[in-house]
Amino acid sequence: MLALDDPAFLSRFHTGFPVQQIGDSPFFAVGSWNLIADVVRRPEDFSSNLTATMVCHDDGSVSEFPVAGLGDAMHVLATADGPRHRLHRSLVMPSLTPARIRALEPYVAEVVDTAWSEGLDEDTIDWTTAVAQRVPITVVTELLGLPHEDIDDLAHWAGATNVLIDGVITPGQLTTATTAVAELTAYLGDALDSALRNEREGTPGRGVLADIASAVARADLDRPAAVMILLQLVAAGSDSTVSLLTNAVRILARHPEVAARLRHAPDLIPAFVEEALRLESPFRGHFRHVVADTTLGDAHLPAGSHIYLMWRVGNRDPEHFDAAPAIDLDRATARSGHGSHLAFGKGLHLCVGAGLARLQGRLAIARLLGAATDFRQTATRELTLVR
Repeated sequence: MLALDDPAFLSRFHTGFPVQQIGDSPFFAVGSWNLIADVVRRPEDFSSNLTATMVCHDDGSVSEFPVAGLGDAMHVLATADGPRHRLHRSLVMPSLTPARIRALEPYVAEVVDTAWSEGLDEDTIDWTTAVAQRVPITVVTELLGLPHEDIDDLAHWAGATNVLIDGVITPGQLTTATTAVAELTAYLGDALDSALRNEREGTPGRGVLADIASAVARADLDRPAAVMILLQLVAAGSDSTVSLLTNAVRILARHPEVAARLRHAPDLIPAFVEEALRLESPFRGHFRHVVADTTLGDAHLPAGSHIYLMWRVGNRDPEHFDAAPAIDLDRATARSGHGSHLAFGKGLHLCVGAGLARLQGRLAIARLLGAATDFRQTATRELTLVR
């Protein structure tokens, strides 16, 4: 078992060892909320460039899989720094403003209802397959302006690709992920080329794809960077919400008293979504590249090493959250709807799709609670409903 999954290892982050080297590898895991916040405040010391990921082997050892060099042009949006990151973010954000997300609510509600209706078999539904996996990729496909008939392929590629970003990968997953990256890159390249042809012909398409094609046509963005931005949006944009919807329902199944309270007070569903995000963050962690010799807390970090920001561990830090392991719907940060948890990152690289993920979480949970007075989850991921 990789040390990152070891409860004894995890507990050390909150008992005097907030920064820990992973074996003898060049990776250092950070699990303190305050130190994670310190890292994201220091982009000059800790680059967002994804220069390597961890590969976990059967014997428990960890090796480094190089992704791209520091400053390489393939680093885009979530893994870009400085002006490059600001440019990429500016191209995506118009489609994800609060007003735009509010306008999308009827569409997302319809997607949730359709997924629920098509997945329901009498009093049983495979929540993960029918709802958690289907809704996010459908919404992302619509947002980007990609053909809906390609949803199944996009869902497969997104799930396989995202493990490269999330941090820890096995040799088998690495092979699958690199194949998926190649296939998804080719698909998105073709989609971009088609959008560029439409742009030249004066018949621009719709969604983020059309916006990015316009940026390429204006020479504000080169084609390889455009394709990589689209890849990140498909992979991270869908898979993070899959995790949210899956984890939220797992929590409710284990805590029927929380489900009962939400059923009688649906205005608390947004607060529950925040607690689900905090307790079971969609991403286990993300990387930062150590630019030059520096320190973090009491730890010395050599240039060229890698920081692994453990969002889930930081979100359970008892120094930052009272009764951190508990579900507290009255927690001030949960009620705000934009709590101080780290589930969507923090600072300049706060997830661009956080608001859209929250919307899907709220609507999907409301649909489940409104359809049944109780439910239980089986080992096969199915939910058995009590009407």
